[in-house]
Amino acid sequence: MQGEINKVVALLNKGRVILYPTDTIWGLGCSAIDPIAIQRLKTIKERQEGKNLIILVSGIDMLKRYVTTVPEQAIEAMEKSPYPLTIIYPQAKKLPISLLSQDQSIGIRVPKNDFCQRLIATLDAPLVSTSANISSEPSPATFENISSTLRSRVDYIVPAIYEQKALHTASSILKIEADNSLTKIR
Repeated sequence: MQGEINKVVALLNKGRVILYPTDTIWGLGCSAIDPIAIQRLKTIKERQEGKNLIILVSGIDMLKRYVTTVPEQAIEAMEKSPYPLTIIYPQAKKLPISLLSQDQSIGIRVPKNDFCQRLIATLDAPLVSTSANISSEPSPATFENISSTLRSRVDYIVPAIYEQKALHTASSILKIEADNSLTKIR
């Protein structure tokens, strides 16, 4: 597995866009600190400007590098959730403006998937993660459902053997409010 991870990290460090398995559904991804790669990902996906993307981080330590505050409630929610959980954090930092909402917030998930964890840790940067579909098309539940058009647009497709117990559904989403309480979005 480490050989594959090193190969993918080298591509991500060159600004490439990948198709890869996550703990939810197959994702379209790139380095979250590379604004040119982010724009290319949006072009490949035909994503409308202003529509948000989420990022994946390897754990709490990496999370703290990219948001101003991590409330205890958020940590507890991540630890207790049996399912993948994306949390929208206010006041992101050290990320390209093209990733952030108008209010400077960002959705972040710590994936429950060994391949993603190791990939992000080796990259030592967050990974953009968006469903592997062209905007306005349904999100594919499996690799076989990803359109050939999208497959042909990416620079690399991670082999499906690295898909591990994916739920084949999007993550739950919570938002941190001004008083640090959590509101369920999805």
